[in-house]
Amino acid sequence: MSDFQGRTILVTGAGGGIGGATVRHLVAAGADVLAAGRTPESVEAIARETGATPVAFDLESEEEIRTAIEGRDLYGVVNCGGWGGEIATPMDTDIAVFDKVISINARGALLVIKYASREMVRLGKGGAIVNVSSQASLVGLAGHISYGSSKAALDNITRVSALELGGFGIRVNSVNPTVVMTPMSAWYWGRPDIEGPFLDAMPLHRWATEDDIAAPIVFLLSDGAAMISGVSLPIDGGYTSR
Repeated sequence: MSDFQGRTILVTGAGGGIGGATVRHLVAAGADVLAAGRTPESVEAIARETGATPVAFDLESEEEIRTAIEGRDLYGVVNCGGWGGEIATPMDTDIAVFDKVISINARGALLVIKYASREMVRLGKGGAIVNVSSQASLVGLAGHISYGSSKAALDNITRVSALELGGFGIRVNSVNPTVVMTPMSAWYWGRPDIEGPFLDAMPLHRWATEDDIAAPIVFLLSDGAAMISGVSLPIDGGYTSR
């Protein structure tokens, strides 16, 4: 793993499970981390714990994103901020929920890339961006019409950004995790009728931990991944290989 000394990395969704774990891993690796969340309160705990610099902006506001990012000397970005939306079929989906999920998960990540990449290009030192996508973008998951669509859009943002930014030495990749069993996901994925069949179909037969996701994110940001760009990396216990 490369030394992140002197490299500033912005992590959105830093107040959440995967985002918080990523902040911890990056700080431990020597990075200067900007821990971003929608409100100052959402990132207060992780900033206090790790010494990361708290930053607050709403992923639905281009103006807030621009103001928060412009002028910062960035080496990397982790787009971890997101919203799960609803569990619904195409027949009964609430289109307002669809719009909001797209706005946060795809549009918001693109806006962060838009302004962060300008600063990375200005510095002229290359860099790396990792978008936290989902296995829901790679296979059809029941109930995930909005969330899966937003993450499929994010995967395309990854590919096109890798193509456009590669000439500046900036690599862009996605990680596509399976479910991390947190209180937020347990209401659905913890149901016996959902959890049993899903884990039976997964070769490793277990849910992911936050560290299972954070470690590959840090690797993709590192110099060890210097020739990896434009990929969507499943971290799903083999589920999408079936």
